[in-house]
Amino acid sequence: MTKTLGLIGSGMIGGTLARLAVAAGLDVVLSNSRGPGSLSGLVAELGDRARAATPAEAARAGDLVVATVPLHAYDRLPAADLAGRTVIDTMNYYPERDGRIAALDTGELTSSTLVQRHLAGSRVVKACNNIFYLSLLTAARPAGAPDRSALPVAGDDPGAKEEAAALLDALGYDTVDIGTLADSWRSQPGTPVYVRPYFPGPPPWGASPGELLRWFRETRQRGVSRRQVGELAGLAVRSPAGEPLPRTPRFP
Repeated sequence: MTKTLGLIGSGMIGGTLARLAVAAGLDVVLSNSRGPGSLSGLVAELGDRARAATPAEAARAGDLVVATVPLHAYDRLPAADLAGRTVIDTMNYYPERDGRIAALDTGELTSSTLVQRHLAGSRVVKACNNIFYLSLLTAARPAGAPDRSALPVAGDDPGAKEEAAALLDALGYDTVDIGTLADSWRSQPGTPVYVRPYFPGPPPWGASPGELLRWFRETRQRGVSRRQVGELAGLAVRSPAGEPLPRTPRFP
């Protein structure tokens, strides 16, 4: 059972997962590339269950660790400190940010198989890469709620996928197993299950961050069921990586 969640990267998705984890009664150890001091505001917001650390310290402290950094920084993840751990990979490939990666452009690898090569001693699970951070924050529901949403997960280790599913269940989400890391392209940017199904309606694109958050909180959200996630993932057609739909929000 996950009691402490380590986070390498504490931006939009990482910060949201930390908030959900603390709300679920977990301890969180936050880290980023700028150092623990830069996280004082978030730690103060989260309270006694949160502390800031270096990425290596967060990797060692977490019963389960989330890697949520820009993909171009994947090779800076502390592989030795993550050895033996299940690592949830939320990262997406955006060439305009990450630079071109030939093995992803050709389809030789998925971004998660690339991460798994670097983290050879870890068990990588792809999850939380297909949902906008405000959807992730506001769509969480208790188990059994009729409007509870599901998230796709992919990985090569069945036990690691079970760990990830148990964590997401505690955070407010059902899960759908969409296969191995080689299959994880089914939830990459531009696929049917990416971002848009979780929107409660057309978002106010010109809104300020505060207005957008208020819109997500106040607009009735329809759950995206396990059946719907499975169907949407099944509809995916593999296309060149790194070509998300126009105006799709980007996050690690």
